[in-house]
Amino acid sequence: MSASSTGHAERARLRAAEEAAERIGTTLDARTTCTELARFVCRSLCDAAAVELLPDDAVPDDAAPDDGVPAAEHPAADPAAAVARATLHRVATEGRAHLLEADRGGAPALVSVPLLAHGHLHGVLRAARADGGFTADETATLHHAARLAAVHLAHARRHAAARRTALDLQRALLAEPGRPHPNVELATRYLPADRGALVGGDWCEAIRLHYGRTLLVMGDVMGHGLEAAVEMSAYRAALRYVASAELPPHRVLRQLDAVVSRDDRRRPATCLLAQLDPARSIASFASAGHLPPVVFGADGSARLLAVPAGPPLGTGAGGYELVTSALTPADTLLMFTDGLVERRGEDIDASLSRLAGLRLPAGAAPADLLDEALRRLGGRHVEDDVAVLAARIRGR
Repeated sequence: MSASSTGHAERARLRAAEEAAERIGTTLDARTTCTELARFVCRSLCDAAAVELLPDDAVPDDAAPDDGVPAAEHPAADPAAAVARATLHRVATEGRAHLLEADRGGAPALVSVPLLAHGHLHGVLRAARADGGFTADETATLHHAARLAAVHLAHARRHAAARRTALDLQRALLAEPGRPHPNVELATRYLPADRGALVGGDWCEAIRLHYGRTLLVMGDVMGHGLEAAVEMSAYRAALRYVASAELPPHRVLRQLDAVVSRDDRRRPATCLLAQLDPARSIASFASAGHLPPVVFGADGSARLLAVPAGPPLGTGAGGYELVTSALTPADTLLMFTDGLVERRGEDIDASLSRLAGLRLPAGAAPADLLDEALRRLGGRHVEDDVAVLAARIRGR
């Protein structure tokens, strides 16, 4: 082979390697990576391709392939399945890369290339063509593409394992609010902004107090993700402890602020408390930097309650005020986090005015009222987590 031919072949291999790096592994999704691998090899190397993966539990985290990794048990639909499974078994048991070629009497040439990364077998690439066998350069490109895809598959599987761990932890943190007294009807909703997460820093709570009273809580830890969820759990536990003393809402916030501000690692949080007293048909409110509540009357119209917003929890500044308002069995109290109303580029006063302008179906149950408010405000397609509760005093 002449020097010019050699140089041309090397440039062709380099272009193929660059194209493979650009087209394979654009996401952390294993199925997408397999599709990208098959599409790449079908563009110029073969007429048909398929990728067969070992199940996740058959890909060890710290074992070499010669530990006897089992092949996939699902039968494939085409005759090449036997070759593919044999390749998987042979590579798993022999612990080395393997290439099989079949070209019998004009039959399509088939190559099976193992997907090996860091000594671990993830599956096999099968490629077939109808016009004869593969050249040495073509088989080298197939091996390169398979190794590249295997590296991305390893990353995808590690990412999926980490995500499963995070979701398991979030499930442990995610807890329904407590049950209020029977004289209060309560409905809650929690909608994470990130569909890949179960819970963030938004939360709500209901705590039974003596004399038929119920303390309702709406909180929002600053930040997002798992770290905010862990902080939320700590705030929730601290609040339950402080609320057990049955102090007025503004003093509960003062005590809670003093407790959490002792730890410099705590993230600040906003919080709104509402203590419902059905016997007297009143509600007492206190706010630590949180948005005010809304009350929907019997006719479905809304009004914002003016609750002075003190400093967020965790600052140690204190200074929370108590506000009392009438709350009859015909009224429905709505408490929420800012994700329900805030929109990018919009002033918060305009956001609250939009909520106060709602006119919901008269006499709707709290759960139906919540769903209608979320629908009207687009709460299921927002950029931030949404926690919202609706409460109504039951008539005697």
